[in-house]
Amino acid sequence: MKTKDSEAVTVKIIKLGVIGLGTVGSGIVRIIQKNQQKIRETRGCCIQVKTIVVADRTKKRKVDLRGIKLTDQINDLLYDNEIQIAIEVMGTIQPAQTYIEALLKNGKNVITANKDLLATNGSHLIKCAQQNHVNLSYEASVAGGIPILRTISNSFTADQIIEVSGIVNGTSNYILTQMTENHSTYREALHNAQALGLAEHDPTNDVSGKDSAYKMAILAEFAFGTTVPLEKIAVSGIEQVTKNDILQAQKYGYTIKLIGQAKILEDSLSVSVQPMFVKKGHPLANIKDENNAVLVTGASVGEILFYGAGAGELPTANSILSDVIATIKDIQLNITGSKFNNFSRTTNIIDANKEYSKNFLRRKERSNKLYLNSSYPIL
Repeated sequence: MKTKDSEAVTVKIIKLGVIGLGTVGSGIVRIIQKNQQKIRETRGCCIQVKTIVVADRTKKRKVDLRGIKLTDQINDLLYDNEIQIAIEVMGTIQPAQTYIEALLKNGKNVITANKDLLATNGSHLIKCAQQNHVNLSYEASVAGGIPILRTISNSFTADQIIEVSGIVNGTSNYILTQMTENHSTYREALHNAQALGLAEHDPTNDVSGKDSAYKMAILAEFAFGTTVPLEKIAVSGIEQVTKNDILQAQKYGYTIKLIGQAKILEDSLSVSVQPMFVKKGHPLANIKDENNAVLVTGASVGEILFYGAGAGELPTANSILSDVIATIKDIQLNITGSKFNNFSRTTNIIDANKEYSKNFLRRKERSNKLYLNSSYPIL
């Protein structure tokens, strides 16, 4: 008869390495420490963070690192044969790309949330993972804590997706919420976001729409099976949105949101990121502050809304750990090396800048004449 003690001896330990110990890296450690028992019960193994690679080993940390090796040498992780899964949460294109490629070639399964890297060089890394029979997973690269990529990949297999639209940048959504509800100017709202840690000192990627474009490229590949070059995505940000624009939107029953949109138009794919007039009552109109939402339209199921925290320590860490658990399952079944997204097809990608859409025109009256300043598409 087996006892609990004898069972504990036979439990396999899956060892992890982590690159980066900022907000998300710390969240990963905390969740593993808190939920170790549940992980053991559901997957029949324990997971242990063995090594964490950081830039500064002397920096004080707010997470319990007892039993974890802290190093500034990537080779301590790269050449440790006990480590089967590496998690990259550095958040830069380089040296993250170099590290990930080396890890894949050295037979380690890799999990990342690096949307910038995936949108620009993802195809190369995916191919590298397949060639070396290991997994490359990146659920947390889009919409933080919302499990959208695996849901699209698994739950829409028998359906045809017509459109994916959403609010996928929390910083810009917070700013627009402040401008709408508190009548703040763009500058005031941005300053508030920075004070709360919701915006970087240099917020360009967030407010220009670039961050959203990276995420929409990844979403479009999962939904439509096609790699979308960033230059084919029409991108405009929220820097030019004014208080008057917000008031005009409200006057006509709309709110302004930064919307990422990927949709099929006459058998071609169009992908864009831009501020849009969203009718009050639309599922995306009530998404406030730093929250994210993705609206998927399927030919069979119609519209389904996925809503939740788009960023943050624990939501993003939870998505990363969902990839860890999925990878452990593949390790146990000896089937690592499959693509995270198996859907692939050739689709013509149109220049989204040339797409016709309904517009609400902002006008100024000067000397009894109307001058067109700008326009917002209507979702």
